[in-house]
Amino acid sequence: MQTQSTNLYDVVIAGAGPVGLFLACELRLAGLSVLVLEQAQDPHSALKQLPFGLRGLSIATLEAFHRRGLLDDVAAAQRASSGAIKTAAHWMQQTRRPAGHFAGIQFYQDDIDAAKWPWRLPTPADANVAVDMETLETVLAARAHSMGVEIRRGFGVTAIADSDEDVAVQAGGETFRGRWLVGCDGGRSTVRKISGFDFVGTDPEFTGYSVEAELADPTKLRPGRNYTPAGMYTFAQPGTIAMVDFDGGAFHRTEPITIEHVQRVLRHVSCTDVTITAVRLAATWTDRAHQATTYRKGRVLLAGDAAHIHSPLGGQGLNLGLGDALNLGWKLAATIHGHAPANLLDTYSRERHPVGAQILDWSRAQVAIMRPTPSTRALQSIIRDLIETRDGTTYFAERVRGVSLRYDLGGNHPLVGRSVSDFEWPDGTTVGERLRQAKGLLLDFDALAPLQALASRWGDRITYVAGEPRDRLGLSAVLVRPDGFVAWASDGASDDEEAAHAAARWFGEATEAR
Repeated sequence: MQTQSTNLYDVVIAGAGPVGLFLACELRLAGLSVLVLEQAQDPHSALKQLPFGLRGLSIATLEAFHRRGLLDDVAAAQRASSGAIKTAAHWMQQTRRPAGHFAGIQFYQDDIDAAKWPWRLPTPADANVAVDMETLETVLAARAHSMGVEIRRGFGVTAIADSDEDVAVQAGGETFRGRWLVGCDGGRSTVRKISGFDFVGTDPEFTGYSVEAELADPTKLRPGRNYTPAGMYTFAQPGTIAMVDFDGGAFHRTEPITIEHVQRVLRHVSCTDVTITAVRLAATWTDRAHQATTYRKGRVLLAGDAAHIHSPLGGQGLNLGLGDALNLGWKLAATIHGHAPANLLDTYSRERHPVGAQILDWSRAQVAIMRPTPSTRALQSIIRDLIETRDGTTYFAERVRGVSLRYDLGGNHPLVGRSVSDFEWPDGTTVGERLRQAKGLLLDFDALAPLQALASRWGDRITYVAGEPRDRLGLSAVLVRPDGFVAWASDGASDDEEAAHAAARWFGEATEAR
């Protein structure tokens, strides 16, 4: 029997993973009431822990954490487990500092030409940070709890009924009501399925395996990442194995994973007669790549893996989902508060869907050069040669680390749509610190009266910052959205009418200063 909650929440979020928790924090910054429903009773899972839960955080993600005051917490958690992380990540045991990989082809930090990114200034977000999923969730959950987010575990969504006014969500034998519902409940999203979102894409080519095993003779497997005539595997002693078997995804979630099956696949992929004596952990995954055709239906929205799934190659999925949360949070808050410009919420899907589609293609491209065929190996050799050039490394680093992310926001200035540089003023304050409250910024480097007057009209939504930073990158003024992306920029005498138009587009109708 369902019991009815008497509370009406501004937003109900399904899923207490990193995306759902980060989104909850974004919404609480705007003073909204937020309920997070999580199907799993226990947040702990072996697959979230090292070694298989290890994820690299992109510059785009680290910038978001820096701008919300989370980066120090994440970095401290990373330092606390740095020894275990280095042991779990075979690529960290190299003499050169790795910067990422494409289909297992490593590229290095000292080959990146940062001069190709003239719009960027040094920032704490430039650091290489890898963290396991459980640690990241713990940091985000602690922040969410401290901000007053209500989290209920053991409450998986079972039914949804939305209307013009709100959404009724059944979970754990209770019914909860929210003005909006956001599905952050993973690749098999119940919210997505019940709400009838179209989910389209390409079928898998392989079954991937993550295995912790005991081996009779570990020396039969080569450490690190290895390509063979039958597939690919990575190995770290004493028994951490990841491998892909190009079987069309036939084994993923179709049968129990037995020691006999794992050994058969490992022998096939590694081209050895290695013997497994025990399996402590085994899970499968695929390169299936699907995406919702839209991220919104009525009062239901999707973010993270609920909106898009692909192979974990290159670790792009977590960063993609956190980017969804950053983009959605302030737009949904403005909509609920009633001062959003027309169709502001629709720009969430319009901006993030192309980013997701690009990542899915990036994943497909990696699979294409992993196939165990002579022609693929030849193509891989060419890609390897390109990556080893300075321009090649810089290009792949841009894509993998999110530096090239740019939304199509219109306008002619090359900075519009890009992440704002972390300008620093003589008093030591930075853009990142000034974005902590998720308000827009109007940076007026020449302290012009018209811009100050303009900002005062949006005083509850835009913070005006006057004065020249240490390096202004040749700019006169910059309007920054709450998510840290440039909405308008000027190189010369600032056009306050153009700035006002941009402010109205993103922050709603102007109000008189109070």
